[in-house]
Amino acid sequence: MSTNLSPSAQRIQLAIRELGLNCEVIELPGSTRTASEAAEAVGCNLGQIIKSLVFASVTSHQPVLVLVSGANRVNEQRLSAVFGESVIKADGDFVRVQTGFAIGGVPPLGHIQPIRTFIDTDLMAFDEVWAAAGTPHALFSLTPAELLVMTHGEVVNIS
Repeated sequence: MSTNLSPSAQRIQLAIRELGLNCEVIELPGSTRTASEAAEAVGCNLGQIIKSLVFASVTSHQPVLVLVSGANRVNEQRLSAVFGESVIKADGDFVRVQTGFAIGGVPPLGHIQPIRTFIDTDLMAFDEVWAAAGTPHALFSLTPAELLVMTHGEVVNIS
């Protein structure tokens, strides 16, 4: 594991290794906070970027992680239907408390607690996708199969 990574990125690299996966976290000088910035930074299609969006269930206040293709928007009505409860987009404080990460760097794994996760069907069409790795400058490439292994997410039409 690279010791040149920031502590948050190192945490994600360790979580990846603990799963027996060989994905390599990289940190870039420029921002990868938005899907467009990330796609430009790594030279891939916008759809290959995994946007990690955290929602909060309205009644039970449970976190919901949605991993959506960078080219798509989450349909909150569909998400509410598959989750079984109305959801709203979470604010930065909720995201940090529930995941341990700030918006713009939320990875698909390594959270401080298990989070029910939904994966956009469109991500399954790519050979390679890119996910945030704990900071707005860190990310890693992986396959959709690896994404399923690391998240135990449910693949749904969410956009």
